[in-house]
Amino acid sequence: MALSKLLVASLLASVLLFHLLDAAQPAYTQSQGSLLQHIDCNGACSARCRLSSRPNLCHRACGTCCRRCNCVPPGTAGNHEVCPCYASLTTHGGKRKCP
Repeated sequence: MALSKLLVASLLASVLLFHLLDAAQPAYTQSQGSLLQHIDCNGACSARCRLSSRPNLCHRACGTCCRRCNCVPPGTAGNHEVCPCYASLTTHGGKRKCP
């Protein structure tokens, strides 16, 4: 009898703990999301890749980098110092991933 009461009490406590943790997480995510302003990656990458000889490849790589870094350097080439994260992403071969 005492064992069953202990089991029920521990299950109730664990359910309450999970509920409290789950209730606290969306508020944290919402406050973090409001601090970060996401840019329009499609528009920024279209501008970045407009003169590329391989626009589909450029747009795909730029989109990946933009989603990871939330930044795309201005212009069609160079200016990597504006977005250090964008400039630091490399392929497995050590070449720059982002156009």
